[in-house]
Amino acid sequence: MVIFIKLILIGIIAGILLAGFMKVVRLITGSKADILLYNMDYMPFLKKWSDYWITGILFHYATCIASAVVLFYLLIPVGREMALWPYILVFAAGGGMLYFLSALTRTPPAWNDASAWFYWTFGHGVFGLAVGLLIRFWI
Repeated sequence: MVIFIKLILIGIIAGILLAGFMKVVRLITGSKADILLYNMDYMPFLKKWSDYWITGILFHYATCIASAVVLFYLLIPVGREMALWPYILVFAAGGGMLYFLSALTRTPPAWNDASAWFYWTFGHGVFGLAVGLLIRFWI
């Protein structure tokens, strides 16, 4: 139970770092890739709540927590739950693929914006690094 609670906190902390990183990218480059962290327009069952700012934030952190917890437990059978690279690779690759859900919404960025895709994918690699490091040093 203690590990599970730590994983929840790791998801929250890494989610804060991801959101902060993406905000800095937006301030420096003008890229609106950070909007995707909170966008639920492409999910019919959640779209009805997408007009409220709090639901986007809750969606972001729920996704971060679930991702950290699930991947940790998926890596246990192969003995890689304490390694950094699985977290970086899975979250960067997964984020890179999920970026294209932006084609299902009119909200920026465009699905074919290569720089936004790069920032989004790199940001998720940073998220993976944060999750991996926090797990390695805290669990």
